[in-house]
Amino acid sequence: MTLEAELNDSNKYYLDNDIAVIYKKPTPIKVVKQVNEKIVSAYFEKPSTTDYNGLYKGKYIDFEAKETKKSSFPLDNIHHHQIKHIENVLKHGGICFLIVRFTKLNETYLLFGEDFTYFLEHETRKSIPLSYFKEKGYLIKDKLMPKVDYIEIINKYGGIL
Repeated sequence: MTLEAELNDSNKYYLDNDIAVIYKKPTPIKVVKQVNEKIVSAYFEKPSTTDYNGLYKGKYIDFEAKETKKSSFPLDNIHHHQIKHIENVLKHGGICFLIVRFTKLNETYLLFGEDFTYFLEHETRKSIPLSYFKEKGYLIKDKLMPKVDYIEIINKYGGIL
C-alpha cells in the first residue's frame, strides 16, 4: 500500500471509532472537456494547500504526506504556497505537520510544522536529511489498525490534553 492509502485507511479508522475527523482534501480542478461522463481535458484550477485536514479533540489538524526514495526529503517536493499555508495554520493555533515515508527504509516520520519551518529558516540545504527527522521528528511505528497511527504521536507530543 502507498502512504496515502494507508493514511486514508487510518483516517477511516479514526472516524469509525469516533477518535478524529480527518479528510483528504481534493485538488481543485477545472474541467475543460467531458465526453460521456469521462473527463478528457482538465487543469488544476488553483494550487492546493496540504493533503489532509480535520479536527481532533477540538483542535484543527492539517498535514502534508510525502514519500521519498532518497535518504533525505527534497524540499522541491513541497511548494512555496504549501509552506505559507503551514505557517498560517501554526500562526492561528492549529496543529500542522508533515508525514514523510522513506520508502527504502520503510520508515515513516511525523515532523511538526514548527520544526519544519525552523529548518527552512536556519538551513540552506535543498533537502531535509533523515538525521533531522530522527532528531526532531517522531517515528510512526506500523500497526495493524490504524496502520499509520499519527494520532498517537499528537497525543504524546502535539500539545493535546
